[in-house]
Amino acid sequence: MDQSTIFAPFFAMVLLTLIVWVYMYARRIPFIQRNNLLQQQFGPSELARISPPAVSNPSDNLKNLFEIPTIFYALALYLYVTHSVDSTYLVAAWIFVLFRALHSLVHCTVNIILLRFWLYAVSTVALWFIAIRAASHLIR
Repeated sequence: MDQSTIFAPFFAMVLLTLIVWVYMYARRIPFIQRNNLLQQQFGPSELARISPPAVSNPSDNLKNLFEIPTIFYALALYLYVTHSVDSTYLVAAWIFVLFRALHSLVHCTVNIILLRFWLYAVSTVALWFIAIRAASHLIR
């Protein structure tokens, strides 16, 4: 299998992060302008406190995209470098990305907590599958 195929889901995650980043500012900047916020209100905790969910949720989601997905990036690079990419890893990687994208969509819009949790859980199980499978191949 072409080892570079792992970079399709890798860059799909990067694109998702870019989309959420743009969406966050598309929500945040008009909120700041409408409310004539003072500079001292721009601190992260104060801005989070005064922002409605439609403004704070995209910001929270962007933070989420720099947590568990960092493990995905490291694993994708590991799989590429060790020439371990196969169809099983590729399917798991796309499951991770798809469910992270759905998680972001829910988090940034309707924010149904239970739905968001299950989307997060499925994506993370796919990631842990990749990690455990890669580690078990290394140990053998």
